[in-house]
Amino acid sequence: MSRHPIVKWAQRSDKLYLTVELPDAKDVKLKLEPEGKFSFSATKDDIPYEADIELFDKVNVEESKYNFGIRSIVYVIKKAEQKWWSRLVKQEGKPPVFLKVDWDKWVEEDDENDAGRLDFDGMDFSVSMKL
Repeated sequence: MSRHPIVKWAQRSDKLYLTVELPDAKDVKLKLEPEGKFSFSATKDDIPYEADIELFDKVNVEESKYNFGIRSIVYVIKKAEQKWWSRLVKQEGKPPVFLKVDWDKWVEEDDENDAGRLDFDGMDFSVSMKL
């Protein structure tokens, strides 16, 4: 039986941030479907991990992107419609225990315009400034 990695999430009106915390993951497989189904599977120390999440609404797969890091996999998912979701998953009630709020990326709906100044998506950190 597979284990579940911790999956953290945050949102903006136009996108979701899903961070799968699984350091040194191997054989990573990600799948995102337009109707809002997200699947993750990988192994760590020969132990299988997986997470299947039915997202609250539809997403734009073509404009979504992911990045593999040493400690986690970050998926920036473009929403099909620009609107705030009342929750991450379609199912009402208590979410699965492996889903957590990503407080480092979390922004309240009313504060979204102010938070835009802190969004580093478009920055190129490979260029450094000389003083």
